[in-house]
Amino acid sequence: MNAKRPHVYLDHNAGAPMRPVVKDRMIEVMSDVGNASSVHSDGRRARARIEAAREAVAGLCGARTRAVTFVSGGTEANMTALTPQWQDQGAPFYLDRLLRSAVEHPSVVAGGRFPAMSQEVLPVGRDGIVLLEELEQRLSENEPALVSVMAANNETGVIQPLEEIGRLVKAAGGFFHVDAVQAAGRMPIDLEAWQADVVTLSAHKFGGPQGMGAVVVRSTARVPSALLTGGGQENWRRAGTENVAGIAGFGAAAEEARGEGEDNAAMKALQDSLEAGLRAICPDVTIFGADAPRLANTTCFAVEGVAAETALIAFDLERISLSSGSACSSGKVSVSHVLSAMGVDEAAARCALRVSLGWNSTQADVARFLEVWPSIVDRLNPKARSRAA
Repeated sequence: MNAKRPHVYLDHNAGAPMRPVVKDRMIEVMSDVGNASSVHSDGRRARARIEAAREAVAGLCGARTRAVTFVSGGTEANMTALTPQWQDQGAPFYLDRLLRSAVEHPSVVAGGRFPAMSQEVLPVGRDGIVLLEELEQRLSENEPALVSVMAANNETGVIQPLEEIGRLVKAAGGFFHVDAVQAAGRMPIDLEAWQADVVTLSAHKFGGPQGMGAVVVRSTARVPSALLTGGGQENWRRAGTENVAGIAGFGAAAEEARGEGEDNAAMKALQDSLEAGLRAICPDVTIFGADAPRLANTTCFAVEGVAAETALIAFDLERISLSSGSACSSGKVSVSHVLSAMGVDEAAARCALRVSLGWNSTQADVARFLEVWPSIVDRLNPKARSRAA
């Protein structure tokens, strides 16, 4: 019976379905031949594909076209950005330490190319927002630092006060990295307003191909040292033959997502409907980060006694895909480091589920989720619905 029901996908923060226009663009490009570094007509056509995509991704970020460097995904993008060695006006510039928030993605938690002894963790409040007073104090203590704070959290959707953080970093003479992987296509990206030196992106979070990311700098005079060296591809910032089809797909997704990030009223309506339904079914539901600015597509919640691992299996049997947190942490039994940093106790964190909507989500998807959820709660903790009844 369940196999006849439509599949409902509510895990866009892990990876969004590929947009049809992206698939069409990539298939078209795959029919071409030629290395983008070649001077013949085939090579020039490949180069033109790359530069058109570069312009589209730059437009998504409000950046200059040459500020965009294509890489293999969000993890490589973060690894590139998180380096002690930069080029500033063509001269080497070294940063002694990395300050990163306690709720960063695992690829930032790893610290990039900074040694472990040079890394410091910035605490957040119970709402998931970086404690600005703590940041200001840390910045005043030592030499200039690279500060890494994500635009919006992958688990809770909480949006950081990036303009305020950027002002503090610049006042202290530091460099500022923003992981905007979850922000792209869901909120405006503004390097100038944030005073961000570098922003990192991943295509598959908003309907592009997997395995494509970008490093976007505010000024081409201030760039992180290359992670992959050898050839002169990507303006000498990332060696290796370009993935022309993947880059073209990234560009197509950026073209589609640009307007969505600037106007998310429809997405917010879906989120409001979802969260109103959750509260009606279980009045004691906890929605993490509810008191902070959040992405309109992300709802992370928990109901006491309803274990996330068991609930996910039950939803999957009903052909509904969602998550208990970051896909990069799936399969692990450890509690979310994001929720722990927010002061959530272990029992509640083990009940945390995440619904993340995207470009093709509909009211019918939300309705189907809310149709199935009561039966799952009744099986795992019947008392959780007693007040609603």
